[in-house]
Amino acid sequence: MNIGKPRKIGKTIEEIEEGDSLSLTEVIEDQQILLYLGLTNDANPLYIQHDYATQTEFEQPIVPSIMLTGIITSAVSKHLPGPGSHVVNLSVNFVEPVYHYETITFTFEVIKVDKMKEVVTISVEAMNASDHRVLDAVVLVQPPSHQSKEEI
Repeated sequence: MNIGKPRKIGKTIEEIEEGDSLSLTEVIEDQQILLYLGLTNDANPLYIQHDYATQTEFEQPIVPSIMLTGIITSAVSKHLPGPGSHVVNLSVNFVEPVYHYETITFTFEVIKVDKMKEVVTISVEAMNASDHRVLDAVVLVQPPSHQSKEEI
């Protein structure tokens, strides 16, 4: 079913090259965190209760790790390789906590294109405004296939 305007499909395996990159900056707002907590029914006090968080090593509420992972997978779906992509493996190291209202810059770089397996490997690094690395990740992505390249 095709409703509205045609949608663009992301880069195919033939269109992606090692070194292709993307940078995006996100500010993590309370509204996003509350939506996540509501959708997942996650009541971890470390994410929203200031009185609890002040008693921990973090000293204030932190952003749920899975929300940061969601930013990564969303960027793959929207930008690199783009619409029609499928994440087949994701490995993330959460180096430092991310706090509410922090500005995080994610840098994505294609480090391997495997045409035989039809996957690309993307390295991701995220830095906060203080230039501290907060996470790094490796994402294996199956780009959109030839069949789905035409406008849908």
